[in-house]
Amino acid sequence: MQPHREDQPHREDRLPARDAAPEPGETPSRRRSWRRASQVVVILVSLPVLVLAVSGIALYLYGLGAPSPGAVTRGRDAVWLGHAWVDGRNGGAQVAALAARLRGTGVSDLYVHTGPFQVDGTLPTSLYPRAGWAAGALRQTLPGVRVHAWLGQRLDPGLMDLSSARTRDNIVRTAAQVMTAGFDGVHYNFEPLDSGDVGLLDVLDRTRAVLPRGRLLSLSVHQLEPLPGLSTASELVLGRAALWTAGYLREVARRLDQVAIMTYDTAQPTQALFSGYVRRQTALALTAVPPSTTLLIGVPAYHEPTWTHHPSAETMRASIRGVRLGLGGDPRPSFGVAVYVDFTATAADWDGYRRDWGAPG
Repeated sequence: MQPHREDQPHREDRLPARDAAPEPGETPSRRRSWRRASQVVVILVSLPVLVLAVSGIALYLYGLGAPSPGAVTRGRDAVWLGHAWVDGRNGGAQVAALAARLRGTGVSDLYVHTGPFQVDGTLPTSLYPRAGWAAGALRQTLPGVRVHAWLGQRLDPGLMDLSSARTRDNIVRTAAQVMTAGFDGVHYNFEPLDSGDVGLLDVLDRTRAVLPRGRLLSLSVHQLEPLPGLSTASELVLGRAALWTAGYLREVARRLDQVAIMTYDTAQPTQALFSGYVRRQTALALTAVPPSTTLLIGVPAYHEPTWTHHPSAETMRASIRGVRLGLGGDPRPSFGVAVYVDFTATAADWDGYRRDWGAPG
């Protein structure tokens, strides 16, 4: 308690009485308007923070429990590979090293970075001069593994625009173009992409029509809203949050052979919260993706710290634990994890993948 000072006015002297005359230009209705506005501001600031706090508790609880013994690889896993495989930087030594990493695991698909698209959806062949060699060498060294052309671009203002019919035309033509290099499929990646985007659906439908029979169509997709209200709260507190609805994911997935949820860059600060987040994403995706489409949960194997990625939290171990908890006893065979990305993955990442996810039986 502060000591009383005689030279300070009493509280009654500092505050005007309720029936005191208002300041010049001030009216009772204006004072009420200011109070209402202040209350609205407090609510708008406090509500998102409260939602995020409650969600943190929920995600921690989701991370508890013991994974089912049957929640292990089904031999449908994938790895994203960098551009060095198609531009000539990688050769036979790198093929042998990758094969040693993957042999005996559940990896069946490789997404090889062949783009990026130009912003108009075109792609110069000069960007992937060794794509044919890479596809052949990887398949020969890892029999049964399928090699896909990974094509993507940012959808930020001034970059690619999927609302443009001309851009969509070019994307589809590019998909047909890269298939002549001998790939087993096309793997798209467009970010950030709002839930409900109709341009994407058009691209997928038309790409399916131009792919040769037996070739695969796949896509990396955004995370689902893990808890009601979290998308709105995240947008108010953190900015744009491109979280998808389960309904939109279902519409997208039924057009695909494989869909990979990019379950990383979550801004979760601890392994416990990250495991809970991955568990929730896995469980939601299992209800949205039809069994006819292979569902892959993206797991991080990169270590650069950013405000959305805390390497000490988003670990391979925490991610695989979340996947196993979310999968539970679901027996579907068309399920796996996708490792991002080969050129940053460490020996510890691969050891964690093998130890915690296992090898196919």
